Amino acid sequence: MKNVSKRLTLVYAGIAALVLLLIVLFETEVLESGVMAEDKQSEFLLTFVMELVSLGAAFLGLRLFKFKTVHDDLVTRKEAAMMKWGLIRLLIIEVPMLADTLLYYIYMNTTFGYLGIMLLLCMPFVYPSMNRCIAETTEEEK
Repeated sequence: MKNVSKRLTLVYAGIAALVLLLIVLFETEVLESGVMAEDKQSEFLLTFVMELVSLGAAFLGLRLFKFKTVHDDLVTRKEAAMMKWGLIRLLIIEVPMLADTLLYYIYMNTTFGYLGIMLLLCMPFVYPSMNRCIAETTEEEK
């Protein structure tokens, strides 16, 4: 389980580092921000889509391991299932956060920023620590 926890932590930190890199590149003006600010039609459409995606990702990412099928797989196959479902959960939360960050700087629309922050607030609840990996692959007592 230690190996699984390390791999998931690497993914967790890697995508978070990409988000930070984007922020640094845009804030230091290496990349130009607001390049699509005039395209209101695509901004409206992407705002609508990313609101749905981000809200769905927050819910699904935080509740994924509570679904009976996923929980049963985690309890029976342990390490293999934890690697699979843990990676899926991290991607569900962090990929939309990365997209929200990029869209915030492209459109300079605070809605994308707030959606990214909302997903950032979900990240401590899915941190793949060793204790969490063990706890999520053991059967709960009733």
